[in-house]
Amino acid sequence: MTNERGQAVRIQLSDFKTPQMRAFHLSWFAFFLCFFGWFGIAPLMAVVREELNLTKEQIGNTIIASVAITVIARLGIGWLSDRIGPRRAYSALLVLGSFPVMGIGLANTYESFLLFRLAIGVIGASFVLTQHHTSLMFAPNCVGTANATTAGWGNLGGGVTQMVMPLILAAFLGLGVGEYWGWRLAMIVPGIALMITGFAYYRLTQDSPEGNFSDRSKTSRESAKGTFVTAAKDYRVWALFVVYGACFGVELTINNIAALYFHDRFGLGVATAGIVAGLFGLMNLFARTMGGYFSDKVGIRWGLRGRVAFLGFVLLAEGMALMVFSQIAVLPLAIVSLIVFSLFVQSSEGATYSVVPMLNKKALGSISGIVGAGGNAGAVAAGFLFRSEALDTSTALLYLGVAVAAISALTLVIRFSPAQEDAARQEMRESLRARSSALQSA
Repeated sequence: MTNERGQAVRIQLSDFKTPQMRAFHLSWFAFFLCFFGWFGIAPLMAVVREELNLTKEQIGNTIIASVAITVIARLGIGWLSDRIGPRRAYSALLVLGSFPVMGIGLANTYESFLLFRLAIGVIGASFVLTQHHTSLMFAPNCVGTANATTAGWGNLGGGVTQMVMPLILAAFLGLGVGEYWGWRLAMIVPGIALMITGFAYYRLTQDSPEGNFSDRSKTSRESAKGTFVTAAKDYRVWALFVVYGACFGVELTINNIAALYFHDRFGLGVATAGIVAGLFGLMNLFARTMGGYFSDKVGIRWGLRGRVAFLGFVLLAEGMALMVFSQIAVLPLAIVSLIVFSLFVQSSEGATYSVVPMLNKKALGSISGIVGAGGNAGAVAAGFLFRSEALDTSTALLYLGVAVAAISALTLVIRFSPAQEDAARQEMRESLRARSSALQSA
């Protein structure tokens, strides 16, 4: 089921044969593993902290390092994906990124641990490639859902790793390996998985419905030049840069501090704290998809303005939910509020990347990169709240919630011209007509 451009007008999860659905499945799985490598060390930090004698400030610096480098990486990977295609860019990132993930076990000082966390942060650029690939493969009537689902299922790795990495550590400890070697050997597991997936991605996907970017004509390749400058000149891109920092940046921050927060505030063991923290990420199983799905539905009914209004609403709800979570000191209520907060965080992310493909399709990779970098820039900014010895974590979370609620007002400046609204409505009608025809003939 495709439109005139060859883009899929329907998401068929059981389909592993068409290039559109192969890109869908492999992109979310690759992003899932990248999260595993990116945040695999986070639930083990209680052990690492003791072994390397890390202070709160030093732990804060490693958290900032793990997301700071991704800002630059996402800006660069978006431009690169426009030039060589998401297939080759993703494959290279997965293979090269596997080395620092496995290599972090070589760290035996604060300085070396910091450098490895910095290097590992580059694989966070995988998000941009995931969104660029599915944006190329899916039609306007379902692109928001496709983007949200692949990103959400990938982000699910941030929750699963909170639960699984302590179990992998426990397995090595059960084999008689001490804690010194246990966490180091545990990080080899996601590293190997990343490398294998990198080779599989290259062999099993193609860049777009028409084929690979390397097969395009010279004229088509030339048109890819200047896409980053075009994207950077659009003020709406930078508004979404800040908005995405207020949702994905918050998610990255929570992924880094949640296990330690529940361990320190509620006295939970490493494994139990990891499981509770993992609940936050597990909401990605459906919450981000929910944001993209409702954005698509709102877009069908109210156009591009509707998509932006929905984004503003869920972002405001996220900020309010975070403020509530920050003030709860009873464990069961804290867990419930964490889950509610998580629903709005991930819905905001899905809604953001339902708007992104509508800005400029000729510079889609670069736009995805800039907006995606905003998520990490937000995490860096939030990271400074959590490195201060003078500010307790609960208060830092409260301040962060207030900031998110204030940033939701920024969606009011994201506007589209009447011509853009008309073009989007026409493209939507064509996609819906193609989907209807395909369903009738099935």
